[in-house]
Amino acid sequence: MLGVAALATAAALAVSGCAPIAALVQQATAREPELPPRPDGTVEGFGAQQPDWAPCGDGLECAVVHAPLDWEQTSGETITLSLVKQEARGGEPIGTLFVNPGGPGASGIDYLSGGVGGAVQPDVQEAYDVVAWDPRGVGASTPVTCLDDAAMDDYLFGVDPAEQGLEKGSDAWMDAALAHERDFGEACLEQTGDLLAHVSTAETVRDLDMLRAIVGDPQLNYLGYSYGTYIGARYADAYPDRVGRLVLDGAMDPSASLADVVREQTRGFETALRAYTTDCLTRDDCPLDGPVDVAMAQISALLDRVEAEPLTGSDGRAFTVSTMLTAIITPLYSQGNWGYLDELFSTVAAGDADTGLMLADFYYDRQNGAYLSNSTEAFTAINCLDYPAGSSDRDQMRADAAELDEIAPTIGRFQGYGDLACAAWPEQPTSERGPVAGAGAAPILVVGTTGDPATPYRWAESLADQLESGVLVTYQGEGHTAYGENDCVDDTIDAYLLTGATPAADPQCS
Repeated sequence: MLGVAALATAAALAVSGCAPIAALVQQATAREPELPPRPDGTVEGFGAQQPDWAPCGDGLECAVVHAPLDWEQTSGETITLSLVKQEARGGEPIGTLFVNPGGPGASGIDYLSGGVGGAVQPDVQEAYDVVAWDPRGVGASTPVTCLDDAAMDDYLFGVDPAEQGLEKGSDAWMDAALAHERDFGEACLEQTGDLLAHVSTAETVRDLDMLRAIVGDPQLNYLGYSYGTYIGARYADAYPDRVGRLVLDGAMDPSASLADVVREQTRGFETALRAYTTDCLTRDDCPLDGPVDVAMAQISALLDRVEAEPLTGSDGRAFTVSTMLTAIITPLYSQGNWGYLDELFSTVAAGDADTGLMLADFYYDRQNGAYLSNSTEAFTAINCLDYPAGSSDRDQMRADAAELDEIAPTIGRFQGYGDLACAAWPEQPTSERGPVAGAGAAPILVVGTTGDPATPYRWAESLADQLESGVLVTYQGEGHTAYGENDCVDDTIDAYLLTGATPAADPQCS
């Protein structure tokens, strides 16, 4: 199943240069931050914490603070949240700008540590203290933990013996898939404990308001990408009077169900794949033959071939059709990465799985056999709390799968039965999906890219309509998220963050 949202991967694919906080604090100029005294158990007490901002390399400072495990029982058990900050380059800041890169499950610490310029433009860095954090359950904050590296490889790349030879969509196939997901969920519960029930976006929104209070800002200034737009939209709905300047780039639709999200993302990635194919066929070195429909059929045939006979990588891992699909969608997040698809299709056609495994490793944050983050575990844990349980009716699941096949003839047939992952999850969902309003909030910029495969443009239109003060900024282009990709978009967002000015009409950047 395609991911429910994703992080903003606008940068070129490469071995990740993002360093976790544990690595940052080992640098010569760094020291490990101290945890403040435990708060008195009140909401006000948590917001009054004084972080120990410790140098952690590359002009950054790191800190760690307490948060309640359960915001309904603030006097009970606590967890920790880790933060990273770049102080305003111009001296006296106009405030703090919180940044979230998406996910769910993406590390804000890694994101900002990999280069603040990749998140925020120079003029904004001059004016704001820029802060990112690892949300509850993620990375250097108290994390969701499930499997060791070897077991994660088996979970993500292994071929489940129980599913071999079973017809996809049959009761026996679904039973085997449920058992596979149930084993994963039970491992997460065993390793994570009570936290597993408390990593919802609603609880992260309360954490974010606590962080706003900790830095001393009366209103929240925030830049959220992809899933980070959902955090920002829910914040605006919960605390409209505390909204400062919010930018929501690559917007999600808060009212979309899990089935809606899977359907629209499947449609979006099929469209992006077709756009890649159209571009590829204009080049002499394209590994596909035209016209476009013929080339798409060639990709479909490669997927069928791998499904029937998975390849084996040079490291011994199986390259299954689900891994190939991950390898396909990863470069589709940014047009600048489309060249990787040339290599993928050429090598898979030759029976070589290594390029495909490299792309999947990038997606899963895996390097040299080790997982550098817990993004996969956190992704599932957060989504299974955020989305109400889907249909358990197997005939309905089959009907939904058939619809995906119809709307996305190349990849849709591999996207069904997404309800099974959370159906086997050990914790019950705690959230409802529904529209937001942010009644009375200051103007909020909602940015949508017309060719965005992960967060389709119609979601940005919907979110801007839902928010009473939503202001839509359209980027006519390809790829996931727009800030940092287009001068018109950059100028519009920078002016808003620096002065509060919003465009009189959608600038329709291109």
